[in-house]
Amino acid sequence: MASAGILPKLPLVGPLSEPQPLPAPSAAEALTPLIQSTYRSSELHFFVNGRRITITNPNPDWVLLDWIRAQDNLKGTKLGCGEGGCGACTVVLQTIDKGRRLRHVAVNACLFPLVGVDGKSLITIEGLGSVDRPHPLQERIAKMHGSQCGFCTPGIVMSLYALIRNSYRDGKFRLSSSDVELQGHLDGNLCRCTGYKPILEAAKTFIVEDLKGDLVEEPSLSPLKIDDEADNTLQAPANGNGCGTSPTGSCGRPGGCCRDPSTSSSTSSSGGQSSPESAVTRATSVDSGKSTGLPNSFIPYDPTAESIFPPSLWKYERRPICYGDERKIWFRPTTLEQLIELKDAWPSAKIVGGASETQIEVRFKKLDYQVCVYASDIEELNTFNEPESDAAIHSLSEVCVPGNMSLMKVEELCTRLVLKLGTRASALEALRKQLRYFAGRQIRNVASLAGNLATASPISDTAPVLLAAGSTITLKTKGEGSYDIPLSTFFVRYRTTQLPANGVITHIKIPLPPLESIEITKAYKQAKRKDDDIAIVTAGFRVRLDKKGIVRQVTFAFGGMAPITIVSTSAHKAVLGKQWADKNTREEAIGALLKDFDLPFGVPGGMAQYRKALTLSLFFRFWHESIKELGIRDVDYDTVDEIHRGLSAGARDHIAPSGTKVVGKDIPHLSALKHCTGEAEYVDDMPHQRNELHIGLVLSTKARAKILAVEWNVALDMPGVVGYLDKDSVPRGSNNWGPIRADEPLFAVDEVHSHGQTIGLVYAETALQAQAAAAKVRVTYEEMPAILTIDQAIKAESFFDHGKQLKKGAAIQGPLDNILAKCDHVFEGTTKLGGQEHFYLETNAALAIPHAEDGSMEVYSSSQNLAENQIFVAQVLGVPMSRINMRVRRLGGAYGGKESRSTPFACLVAIAAKKERRPMRLMLNRDEDMVTSGQRHPMQVKWKIGTDANGIIQCLDADLYDNAGYSLDMSGAVMDRACTHIDNCYNIPHAWIRGWVCKTNTVSNTAFRGFGGPQAMYITESFMSVIAEKLEIDIDELRVRNLYKEGDLTPFLQRIDVDFHIPTMLKQLSVNADYENRKKAVKLFNLKSRYRKRGICKIPTKFGLSFATALHLNQAGAYVRIYEDGSILLHHGGTEMGQGLYTKMCQVAAEELGVSVDQIFNKDSQTDQVANPSPTAASSGSDLNGMAVKNACDQLNERLAPYRKQFGPDTPMSVIAHAAYRDRVNLAANGFWKMPRIGYKWGNYTDPLPMYYYFTQGVAITEVELDILTGDHTVLRTDIMMDVGRSINPSIDYGQIEGAFVQGQGLFTMEESLWTRRGELFTRGPGTYKIPGFSDIPQIFNVSMLKHDSGGNAISWKHLRSIQSSKGIGEPPLFLGSTVFFALREAVRAAREMNGVKEPLVLNAPATPEKLRLAVGDDFVKRAAVIPKEGETNFFVRIED
Repeated sequence: MASAGILPKLPLVGPLSEPQPLPAPSAAEALTPLIQSTYRSSELHFFVNGRRITITNPNPDWVLLDWIRAQDNLKGTKLGCGEGGCGACTVVLQTIDKGRRLRHVAVNACLFPLVGVDGKSLITIEGLGSVDRPHPLQERIAKMHGSQCGFCTPGIVMSLYALIRNSYRDGKFRLSSSDVELQGHLDGNLCRCTGYKPILEAAKTFIVEDLKGDLVEEPSLSPLKIDDEADNTLQAPANGNGCGTSPTGSCGRPGGCCRDPSTSSSTSSSGGQSSPESAVTRATSVDSGKSTGLPNSFIPYDPTAESIFPPSLWKYERRPICYGDERKIWFRPTTLEQLIELKDAWPSAKIVGGASETQIEVRFKKLDYQVCVYASDIEELNTFNEPESDAAIHSLSEVCVPGNMSLMKVEELCTRLVLKLGTRASALEALRKQLRYFAGRQIRNVASLAGNLATASPISDTAPVLLAAGSTITLKTKGEGSYDIPLSTFFVRYRTTQLPANGVITHIKIPLPPLESIEITKAYKQAKRKDDDIAIVTAGFRVRLDKKGIVRQVTFAFGGMAPITIVSTSAHKAVLGKQWADKNTREEAIGALLKDFDLPFGVPGGMAQYRKALTLSLFFRFWHESIKELGIRDVDYDTVDEIHRGLSAGARDHIAPSGTKVVGKDIPHLSALKHCTGEAEYVDDMPHQRNELHIGLVLSTKARAKILAVEWNVALDMPGVVGYLDKDSVPRGSNNWGPIRADEPLFAVDEVHSHGQTIGLVYAETALQAQAAAAKVRVTYEEMPAILTIDQAIKAESFFDHGKQLKKGAAIQGPLDNILAKCDHVFEGTTKLGGQEHFYLETNAALAIPHAEDGSMEVYSSSQNLAENQIFVAQVLGVPMSRINMRVRRLGGAYGGKESRSTPFACLVAIAAKKERRPMRLMLNRDEDMVTSGQRHPMQVKWKIGTDANGIIQCLDADLYDNAGYSLDMSGAVMDRACTHIDNCYNIPHAWIRGWVCKTNTVSNTAFRGFGGPQAMYITESFMSVIAEKLEIDIDELRVRNLYKEGDLTPFLQRIDVDFHIPTMLKQLSVNADYENRKKAVKLFNLKSRYRKRGICKIPTKFGLSFATALHLNQAGAYVRIYEDGSILLHHGGTEMGQGLYTKMCQVAAEELGVSVDQIFNKDSQTDQVANPSPTAASSGSDLNGMAVKNACDQLNERLAPYRKQFGPDTPMSVIAHAAYRDRVNLAANGFWKMPRIGYKWGNYTDPLPMYYYFTQGVAITEVELDILTGDHTVLRTDIMMDVGRSINPSIDYGQIEGAFVQGQGLFTMEESLWTRRGELFTRGPGTYKIPGFSDIPQIFNVSMLKHDSGGNAISWKHLRSIQSSKGIGEPPLFLGSTVFFALREAVRAAREMNGVKEPLVLNAPATPEKLRLAVGDDFVKRAAVIPKEGETNFFVRIED
């Protein structure tokens, strides 16, 4: 088809009475001649999973993911964030490299231009295998428990698949543990459930396995000093060679590394201490072993059995392509000349490579590019002709990098050239290092240097190092041809360069220093997270010396310190002509840096003092490292190397079940294989319904304002739009909803009270049309003053009615003044903790299917709380609840975030579906979800605590404040649990605890794993630290002195009983983790190391199980049906969201009925099968639903008892069920259970019933290492012991423990929510909000479960009266992630002691690199201090303040 036909017809021009000025030509007019002469095709030809595909003139708004998910059989590839930050959309493109070598490239389908697949082979998760015939990778991740909710799993599988396919070439095997873990192959993938450890273990089975190929050992000696040995591709190149990455030289391939020192398959050591000079940071002791081989149950991997590359693509000839419509046109030129012609004809045409920046501009910033040009298939722009001979290599005076060469290929090129050029290539090594941590692997696979420089980001990772190296850029236009400009003059102002509108960056030229010159170039980057994060400050440094050590040339370039990448001219002048190794030179340079980068307090991006301190620290690091590496003189040298993690390891103890056949077995998650093959269906994967419409939300852009007008006309005139809803679409009495108090409107009425509040919605034929139309709705506001922070709410007395308090001891009679007066020591303070975004990978989704006949409706909702959804859907539709069937098969993560906040979205689709009598679908974009769904409550606590002379707590007086947001939601209940957990594990004889629920103009905060408990226990451990430090008592001793004893009462007067196992676990874990020896080793390390400090801590936790004071929720129902063939259908009130509830319930049913798990089918959760289900929350899903399932099975067993007696106990269920059916026995049973014993009433200080059914307990020990120059850190080792009772499924419970810990680690150290001063949530996607990634987990991660008491006697939990004597485990381990925070606190204390800082340490969570660095309190921090001017405020707002 001729692509010229796609352009809109030009209007006919009639005769004019008088001359008129000619209008500027449209894109169609300007480009028609080119299209007619060159772009003759609008067809894309490619292969998907081996099947040939041809698309003619596709939708120009589509990216690759849009096309994939439009196919009925390709739903495994998920939309997680839309900005290339989570990896859920990862697919693999097979491309042909130079020399006809096949490369498997993992890409983000949510960003990748659809036109880019032309001539390529696309592999999605479906192309690997199915449940019936899985790929070995899919099978291993499933069987090794590497999947929980499963939404992220297809993307992770595809990233690993690309690695494995690329590692086996020409019969040679190139794969090591370093490749799997340290080279960034998974840094573009996130998982919120598993804690990552089992995924890495599954991937490493491919190293153990004999792949029937030779293990390649290639020389990897580098002439350069390697800063980051574990990460450096010189030591473990991207082509797979990994030998030599560890101190022993082993690549980590137990099945066959050529450098393994012996035939032993496992190693262990205890009490060893790493030296400060070690390039790879290791724990002070190690207790882990290597796998001895591949389990026999796994399908062996045969690389030769992989699907072949489509033969026709070897001969495929690219041709120019053009497609689009009257709004947008895409071009795909195949030569540089064609690209130049296009840019000359239409200079505003947007050149696109990987679209990592462009697609974000289009989707989130709503920029509209009429003409887009895909340039990544132009060979001249991505091919480097590498010299073949050594002589040619060494004669190079510069390296001319093609502008559109992918960053991954540039990184590989730098690796090869550094190996050949040696010290002359320090600039290339510096660039390689920056590229290693540039975004995620999927982005690096498609992004380019030209694209990175053209965007002119002031925090560019590459610009500072290229500028420092003295690079030039080659530009080309049609009129002027090719010409070079220095990079130093390229950036003009913010996001503006010297690139002509009609120009193209063709090459980046990086000069090499002359032979024998004394020169070094280095680069550094500091971000909130090591992998896949935007920089806070980046730096590139180059210095050239003469033979006397005098500075002759120098460039110090920085990103993040100005609107453009900038050099410090004052620092250049300060050092030129001076002895580089002279400390006075260093000090003059530091002074000059302070002069050049004197940031104001309210600087855009915030963190003014931290950014200033970083410029000094990074320069200081460069100065030290350069002197050492150049060897110009001996100096007093203390390692200033950056921290880099080593390979991870760890162990789980194994529990052998006794007395049961099914319960206690390590059965993989029943849906795990479906997760891994993409066959698991989530709400938005459900097949397209006939006449279905899609919803786009219209959200408030103000934090608090009056709505003056809403204009819908433009939106309603857009293509595909059918209608809209707003406040007038719902009866006023039905517009409000809320889990406790109905105070939140579905649609804003007259005013908005939070940024992101729903004003209305538009529905259209497609999701893209609905979203585009929603963006065109114009809302006129009159802004009003907003309350954002807790302090502002306290000052304004802006609170929700709550009034609950706890009193114990003397507090029951009145204030604690008399008790405090008698205490030897009284301490008081204010402790703060920020919120936490749930960041479930599947955003909120809902699908409503109306039934016109009877007014009933089926609503599929990604919800933990189907009953609440049902109540409010029925309310807004004006029908009985019995007409609404809420359903969900599985959730892609929830963590409390879908307990209440899913309700409005279910209501919205239902209202629209009723109005139009058509199915309605809604799935939120990531940014929409984050601004509407709320997060963990930020908290602030003002406390006063009294102790005796030995630090034993006597009394606590505390006011707890949480930031609820603009509606109550469950904030009161969260405060209740916080008040009941502020004791943690410590006895407080006299306590008065008051809760305050702050009403602010932020998103309405809600339930999150732990539900206020982790925040409260963090407060506890914070004031315990204050007591220990001020009284100079060892913190571990202080904790032991204050532990509960059997018979003690909690602040809510519940008695501590025989089930309190904290003392036992503290002792056992201390021995198992060699804690005391490691504490001594940490102290010794800190004495010897100046710029790195370590910390270690041991903390217990006690978490109450039940729906606390919502007594009515502590009930559950189940429905079990046995069919005549012996198969069993199970329904219960719980939902499956990754925690393995369905698997555990099947195990319970199988155990009780005496059948195998395979005979049980747990269908989706739905309210027409189990009425009035309680939310799956509070870690009570197994307790409540398990007992209900057992109750139903007990009824069935009673009915079947005569037949078992008749036929024998081992008779198959099919025989028994058939006989019972023939005798007209009821083979269906409704089970029910309500939790006994509990029933606490607030204000009863005489004889209250217990609040909690039991306590799940645990202890963790964590050791960390802190880089005090930057605030960066790594977790060296974590050991956890949990009391989970008698586990129903140990492997699922281990996964819950590890995943909860890592989520808690994020809460306390990394995940920072920020608002603008106008009340807009700033951190609303993975680009700005960072959760832990693969490289953030503990390097050694050991988990065990309590089995014996201190005397070695087996512990019985029969007294619990819980299902199979098990304990809830979903939430309790999360607080143990705070051990990372408190270990970091110890490291900061060691640094402050070294720096002579006397002031008490105040460190609030999350302990970001900024907070940690500034808390060190050294000279750099003091010199970088920023004093705010009168009225000047920080750029960002933390709402816990």
